[in-house]
Amino acid sequence: MDKNAIKKFAIWARKELIARVTQRAYLYGIDGEQQLDAEQKEVNGRLLSAVELKQRRTLVNRVKEKGFESVMDEAAYTWFNRFTALRYMEVNGILPTRVRVFTDSEGAFHPQILEECLTMDTLEGLNKEIVFTLKEQDKTDELYKYLLITQCNALGSILPAIFEQIEDYTELLLPDNLLRQGSVIEQMVTSIPEDDWRDAVQIIGWLYQYYNSEPKDAVFAALKKNVKVRKENIPAATQLFTPDWIVRYMVENSLGRIWIEHKEAEGLMHNGTFSYDGTQTLNGTSSEESSSQYEKDFAQRMNWKYYLPEAKQEPEVAAELKKLRAERKDLAPTDIKVIDPCMGSGHILVYAFDVLVQIYKDASYSPRQIPRLILQNNLYGLDIDDRAYQLAYFAVMMRAWHYNHHILNEHIEPHLCAIQESNGLSKWSDDAMDMSGNQLSLDNQFIELADYLIDTFQDAKEYGSILTVKEANYDGLLDYIEEIQQHGASDLAVSAWIGEIADRMPALIKQAKIMSMKYDACVTNPPYMNCNNMNPLLLNALEEKFPDSKIDFSTVIMDRCTLLAKTSAYIGMINIPVWMTLAGCIKFRKKLLTKTSLINLCHLGRGIFGSDFGSVSFILLNN
Repeated sequence: MDKNAIKKFAIWARKELIARVTQRAYLYGIDGEQQLDAEQKEVNGRLLSAVELKQRRTLVNRVKEKGFESVMDEAAYTWFNRFTALRYMEVNGILPTRVRVFTDSEGAFHPQILEECLTMDTLEGLNKEIVFTLKEQDKTDELYKYLLITQCNALGSILPAIFEQIEDYTELLLPDNLLRQGSVIEQMVTSIPEDDWRDAVQIIGWLYQYYNSEPKDAVFAALKKNVKVRKENIPAATQLFTPDWIVRYMVENSLGRIWIEHKEAEGLMHNGTFSYDGTQTLNGTSSEESSSQYEKDFAQRMNWKYYLPEAKQEPEVAAELKKLRAERKDLAPTDIKVIDPCMGSGHILVYAFDVLVQIYKDASYSPRQIPRLILQNNLYGLDIDDRAYQLAYFAVMMRAWHYNHHILNEHIEPHLCAIQESNGLSKWSDDAMDMSGNQLSLDNQFIELADYLIDTFQDAKEYGSILTVKEANYDGLLDYIEEIQQHGASDLAVSAWIGEIADRMPALIKQAKIMSMKYDACVTNPPYMNCNNMNPLLLNALEEKFPDSKIDFSTVIMDRCTLLAKTSAYIGMINIPVWMTLAGCIKFRKKLLTKTSLINLCHLGRGIFGSDFGSVSFILLNN
């Protein structure tokens, strides 16, 4: 993989896309400098169509809410992710139409879709009359934009998180002249070898990191001027793509170890029965020696090259661990829950998917069923960055497709989410009296639960997965919201409020369920940010919730993972080694040694992330 080419393209593409979407905004009279009229029907001497008027209204309101530069950056990133997904899908033959969107069948920058658009019958939403008219008028660029938007909308039915219906301002901001030499699409096709697109995890992860490299440099330059990291900049400032071999080490020694212990607890030894009481011998060897050999043999059979047998424990600790692990005897693959609470572009989750496939096969499940079962039962992920979530979602779904080419038609929603905020959402308790006058059924337990979520997720992107959320009847709350929405309200103000609740609360419920659960394996590469660089809001929260580990965001995530993990669950991480030696981590080390057992650890030294702060990767047993 030519990472230099990927880096050069991603950095250039970000600037190019921001410039091009900004030009489109100017075309509609939006530049961030003037007072904007959302209802303006004519712009630059041109009367807007009804669709354009609606889209421009949404764009104006978005700019007023988030600021012009932020919205342009968001739109550029959205199109970058869509172009990335389309390129991956066409190279790997995943597009349902089997018609390439960027290249011809030989891989040249000559979109096949332009040649076959009049004979295509499988592209949902394609209007042949529009195609014929644009062709007849020789409006090739307009035709290509129409085909591109139609293709994205069609994919929205099978990959909604990354190809949501383009009916809002993002369609207005799709760059012009995409077929010219030097466009973002032409550069994507010609500068990155096609073979590099055959590894979803690698190409997506590196594109994500390099796309954010200049914003990251800007954040660190600002830190030198004592400008603290704002929540909008946390993803760019803290994200590092995890090398593949470290991902494999962490996943194999956490998730993989769980299954090995299950097999041992079942007594499935090659030559006899394994005992956890420490007394039984097997062919003249102690049970401890037999266990270690079984670990090695099983890992070799599964091709887990980075699996390490457990470090030797003190006798008392070893005896307690054996008791804990004996409980895995009746474990089924569908019982295992794995989370990456800082998932980024999904590298760890994708390899966990591969290991889970092996586990299901070892348990004799039907290969066709396995991808669906994994999506429904096993994998969970969180991130504060909406765009990273899109890429992680895409990477996981592409991995599922790799094992079952029909999985996208099953419309399964994986347990992944970008953490959303409740800011601006009115509390139910404040509006309950308004509801009561509209013959709406009130249920105090759900009103209180909704208010709890609104309180909990204020400024949630500031804190991310360190937020602790209580277990509750969140499914019941979701049903209740659907019920009151169907019941309706006679008062327009109440009706609008119900609509906002119905629109925003499901995302809060989904992330609350993920955050309130306990997991068998927590595996992650956490964000890295020293407490001296945190803004006051975040630092105050850490001092209250995680006083022992607040020295760095990465140590806080270690602390948080001990709460996310079940008893006898594994925590796999790569981290900076400050927690091992610094005086500021004395209390945290004592806490960690009390709550967990160290299974194995790789002190990797400097250079893993191209930096000089060093790194350490390790597996902890939460006990």
